[in-house]
Amino acid sequence: MGDEAPPPHVVADSLAVAVVVSSEAPTLLLDGDFAVVAASSSFSRAFQIPADAMVGRSVFALGAGEWGAPQLRTLLKLALNGDAGVDAYEMDLIRPGVAPRRLVVSARVLHYADPDNVRLLMAASDVTEARLAAKLKDDLLHEKTVLHQELQHRVANSLQIIASVLLQSARRVPSEDAKGYLVDAHSRVMSVAALQQQLAQSRAGDVALRAYFTELCASIGASMIQDHDKLVLRVEADDGVATADLSVSLGLIVTELVINALKHAFPPGQGGHIVVGYQSQTPDWALTVTDDGVGMPTNGQPTKVGLGTSIVHALATQVGATVEVTDGDPGTRVSIVHDGGAGGA
Repeated sequence: MGDEAPPPHVVADSLAVAVVVSSEAPTLLLDGDFAVVAASSSFSRAFQIPADAMVGRSVFALGAGEWGAPQLRTLLKLALNGDAGVDAYEMDLIRPGVAPRRLVVSARVLHYADPDNVRLLMAASDVTEARLAAKLKDDLLHEKTVLHQELQHRVANSLQIIASVLLQSARRVPSEDAKGYLVDAHSRVMSVAALQQQLAQSRAGDVALRAYFTELCASIGASMIQDHDKLVLRVEADDGVATADLSVSLGLIVTELVINALKHAFPPGQGGHIVVGYQSQTPDWALTVTDDGVGMPTNGQPTKVGLGTSIVHALATQVGATVEVTDGDPGTRVSIVHDGGAGGA
């Protein structure tokens, strides 16, 4: 009569031991008392514990006892009882005289036909270097963000200084034409300074246009409106945002149109309103500047195209938008319209 075949659980145990021993991942095979049945050579190398010193010993007694952490004991007991598997549990492995290592531990019960031969498969991966690299990356990104915001603040402050110098120069020059040019230049510089302030406050790199236009119009009004009770400049915008590049163009367009309205829509002593509007529905948007002043010429003579008008048309073309000038009845309405469905930028 030939040799009897070994019991199924013995065969399964032998296969499990063979798999664990040859595993490239740091792996242990434990019995129902958490004693080591087999250990992979990769586990031995990773944690500097000789393989022959592990088999038959409790996993909690390995090394200098660093594997006896209370959290790991509890989790392995729960896994062994079938209450819960240990899946990617992170723990610190603290050994005397050695820097702590960050581990990711997983454990699963191997179900044999014989309930008296319970086996627990435990894997431990050292992710210390990966966690340090991720932290370093996060720290570098945070530092980059802080430096970028500081740069935006410094640029904005420098622009405001330049704008102040221009305004002071405008007050000193005797020529009204020169004074007008300097005031216009002041407003243009302030439009970019206001944008820099908004960028400094933005973490995503996008600009909240309502806040930007409000700050911009406050700056223009402060330098060009004498009586704020008589001549009102306000913003009516939705919650739209725009990239920094688009915001620069929109801010300069607003600056030119508001300056133009302040210069030409209201004769000396006449009050009124200028409203900067913005409505967006990505990718479409519309920017409007409306006044209730004297309106467009009615004598049939063509309107002279000045520097501001040329700048507005050039900027609108750059962002893929069209310029529409209509009678506000009273006043004038200038619309910069971007139709994304028409192939605009």
